Amino acid sequence: MNPQPASPYFIEERHDLEETHTLALVVDNEPGVLARVIGLFSGRGYNIESLTVSETSHARHISRITIVTTGVRAVIEQIKHQLERMVPVHSVNDLTLDGRALERELALVKVAGTGEKRVEALRLADAFRASVIDANVDYFVFELTGRTSKIEQFIAIMGPLGLVEVCRTGIAALSRGAAGMIE
Repeated sequence: MNPQPASPYFIEERHDLEETHTLALVVDNEPGVLARVIGLFSGRGYNIESLTVSETSHARHISRITIVTTGVRAVIEQIKHQLERMVPVHSVNDLTLDGRALERELALVKVAGTGEKRVEALRLADAFRASVIDANVDYFVFELTGRTSKIEQFIAIMGPLGLVEVCRTGIAALSRGAAGMIE
């Protein structure tokens, strides 16, 4: 028996795997640039997992945008090419392709509790190297910096101990080595 359909219009079924990529953009720091970059993603149905933005050169009015997005390889390539064509974008660097990028995230985590749960939250925070930045007899606010997986693990562990609120910055990333992005 022939495993292929009899139709002359047989189209190969593809199952491309989605990949997560961290993109670093150097852009002009002017009104509307971030909205245009975000508009590119939303207008085409691309998702942004994480987004951080800050001015990196006050004198030259340059900002760096770090975006974490997910898609099949062809979609990621399309995103990069479309970003490169935008006028206020000076450069686009896919930090994932290097495979050695340094990625960190900051989280503020509020945990409320008393008694044993309070003691356990403090003990676990110490194991994760989280700093207590605010506290009283009812709650702690921890500051934690690390890879996303570390942040997520800390949040999951604090859940049953009285997790109240979480605020995360999103990923900041740099490639390793002496070379940098053009600014």
